[in-house]
Amino acid sequence: MHRKCRERTLFCSTARADDARVSYGTNAVSFLSRAGEGTLRRAFRTDKMLSVEQIRAALPLALNETNLPLPNKRAGKVRDAYVLEDGRTLFVTTDRLSAFDRVLACVPYKGQVLNQLAAWWFAQTRDIIPNHALAMPDPNALIARTAQPFRIEVIVRGYITGVTTTALWYRYALGEREIYGYRFPDGLQKNQQLPEPIVTPTTKGETHDERLTPNEVVTKNYLDVQTWGRVYAAALTLFKRGQEIAERAGLILVDTKYEFGCASDGTVLLIDEMHTPDSSRFWKADSYISRFEKDDEPENFDKEFVRLAYAAQNYRGDGEAPRMPNDLWIQASERYIAIYEMLTGKIFEPGAYPIEPRLRENLIRAGIVIE
Repeated sequence: MHRKCRERTLFCSTARADDARVSYGTNAVSFLSRAGEGTLRRAFRTDKMLSVEQIRAALPLALNETNLPLPNKRAGKVRDAYVLEDGRTLFVTTDRLSAFDRVLACVPYKGQVLNQLAAWWFAQTRDIIPNHALAMPDPNALIARTAQPFRIEVIVRGYITGVTTTALWYRYALGEREIYGYRFPDGLQKNQQLPEPIVTPTTKGETHDERLTPNEVVTKNYLDVQTWGRVYAAALTLFKRGQEIAERAGLILVDTKYEFGCASDGTVLLIDEMHTPDSSRFWKADSYISRFEKDDEPENFDKEFVRLAYAAQNYRGDGEAPRMPNDLWIQASERYIAIYEMLTGKIFEPGAYPIEPRLRENLIRAGIVIE
């Protein structure tokens, strides 16, 4: 594992319910040189992966939306949700790809990868915090415990990187030195490892997410101090578990987004997804140091290369998005499948396309949809 400098504590990782004000710190972030190397212990099985021709043929069939005979549909950026009876919700993960807070395209097999990979991660982390997952009746569908989502997203970052307007490197490159309540020194490089992971919350905006400091989550009444303390500590522990598992797969978990909510009985739940190529950045571990020292971008296994492709066209979410070639979406599909296999050690078994007939049949079989 990459060694981390621990010259000072950056923030408190827990909060007591009787605290009048939680101090998560505006301490200066101390940096040393990176060290340590990862080894690619388990490569994905390229001989079993879908061919470029198969993915290209699936492009016009990628799932953009669902129209199930169920009430209470809510469409998010990627998932369609149907509130069921008995405190359950059906989530269908489409193939929509979202970046810069908007949907840019549909990528074949992306929805299946996200749904199955999130379910796998939920099973690996149940001992840290309860999650909403109950059953997976279809490769693209999850039956979950209904929860009221908190009004914030909890991003944990282990490296200074990113090209979106809320990313650490983007803000730092603009000349900002106090970001999310943390002070950063001059002289940092893009993709440099942080001394310790930091929690950087954002709001859930209708169009754009807004940055918060950890203290503002409480002072602006997004969460009470006790709940935020629970969420804050859980996020750091989940991130540590994710980094350990990613390292065994020859990858670095760079940063990630968590969402939490409250069940009807008051239980705090991890919801939505976790440690997927949509919610996280993953870099190849064994080439990180050499590429960093040459100022080359890390080899990534997430959708960051899509963001970089748009950023190269001077697009970061404002105005009409430029058209991109189909080859970009084929590469995205290949990367999503690759990281699923690398992390889980399982062969990706693609579900049948078009998706909706198969989905309906499986939901009828599960008693969710009535003929």
